[in-house]
Amino acid sequence: QVQLVESGGGLVQPGGSLRLSCAASGSIFNINAMAWYRQAPGKQRELVATITSGGSASYADSVKGRFTISRDNAKNTVFLQMNSLKPEDTAVYYCKADAFTWTGGRRPDYWGQGTQVTVSS
Repeated sequence: QVQLVESGGGLVQPGGSLRLSCAASGSIFNINAMAWYRQAPGKQRELVATITSGGSASYADSVKGRFTISRDNAKNTVFLQMNSLKPEDTAVYYCKADAFTWTGGRRPDYWGQGTQVTVSS
């Protein structure tokens, strides 16, 4: 199995920055794409950004130019640098991994427990 642990959330003023991290551990053979999602109160979970194992990234229109996703394959970690934060970015942020394990084959949807990001003055 694969465990994902997010960190780096918190309270920040509008216009500020935060850097989220998500570390994967377990019986990992290989991780394909990794992604960040977010879910605001009363709303559906939405995709924020994805990154392939080769480093190709894509973003939701709402965060393009403000957020940057990156990964460290050697450490099985994905990051989300969030700049120019807005109150509407307030949500619980989750990471997801598409991973192969030594024991269970491939599973495309390992999820972390989430980290709260609150943007408020």
